[in-house]
Amino acid sequence: MKDLAINMGGNSQKPSKNGDVQTASQNFAQVQLITITEEDAGQRIDNFLLRICKGVPKSHVYRILRSGEVRVNKGRIDQLYRLKEGDVVRVPPTRIAEKDTTHVPGAEFAIVFEDSHLLIIDKPAGVAVHGGSGVSFGVIEQLRASRPDAKFLELVHRLDRETSGILLLAKKRSALVNLHEQMRDGETDKRYLTLVAGDWKNQRQHIKLPLHKYTTADGERRVRVQADGMESHTVFTLKKKYTDFALLEAELKTGRTHQIRVHLSSSGFAIAGDDKYGDFALNRALLKATDSRGALKRMFLHAHQITFTHPESGKQMTLNAPLPKECEKFLQSLS
Repeated sequence: MKDLAINMGGNSQKPSKNGDVQTASQNFAQVQLITITEEDAGQRIDNFLLRICKGVPKSHVYRILRSGEVRVNKGRIDQLYRLKEGDVVRVPPTRIAEKDTTHVPGAEFAIVFEDSHLLIIDKPAGVAVHGGSGVSFGVIEQLRASRPDAKFLELVHRLDRETSGILLLAKKRSALVNLHEQMRDGETDKRYLTLVAGDWKNQRQHIKLPLHKYTTADGERRVRVQADGMESHTVFTLKKKYTDFALLEAELKTGRTHQIRVHLSSSGFAIAGDDKYGDFALNRALLKATDSRGALKRMFLHAHQITFTHPESGKQMTLNAPLPKECEKFLQSLS
């Protein structure tokens, strides 16, 4: 962000060397007009505001987005709008939160790969990637707390809280923009391992069902198959059949919220342990071991492989994260 002016008073503010405006998070008493540079282009407006509005409650950031107080090029936008170079963002006066006394514990996670541009970890199940929706903090907040000297650290993509596996983080803005472009252009290959209940027939099966994202009355984010939903495509490959289950590899051709979970449940195959779209009676039964199988106390969905082009070297990379021990143990009990 190299061009920032205060609408009231006309003062200019200089950016720091890493591109962050030095006083943007400290003076929100007045309207701000921020011109987006090439470095900041490509990110969603909500993520951009959350980054620059440090100290402003997350709920308030989304409130000013929904109310239309945030404008881009003098027009209203929604929280999914992706910024373009030259866009002028109007940020209204916002209140800074009282100092948060919640301690974010620093944490490190199993590292799959790391260099000066990327940090790729193996996220455990049950850990949110970021704070919000009743969660005080997630992976990104914990990593920032454990790496206080890191000038830049941002999520490249997200995983559901219940999903384990490969998670990409960018250590440079240029890497973040490059990887987002690869994902938008379909140049990344993300694959998951999942266990479903039922008699899966085909060795390889394409599921193309349009998905619509909505929010329930109590604020929960959900997805359903709907004719006017977003085009969604998953390819499933059978890895192994068991008596009552099938181990599948899911290859994402599009990256919609809860895509694998909804594509499978809508096709009659519930993911073992899925508490949103799964078979709830089965999930309860899986919590306790029997003579024929072990117990499963999580959703069996694991991001086990990703292929992409390194944003700096241009080299193609394929990285893997093995199935967690609890998933391996459950499969062994089925055998």
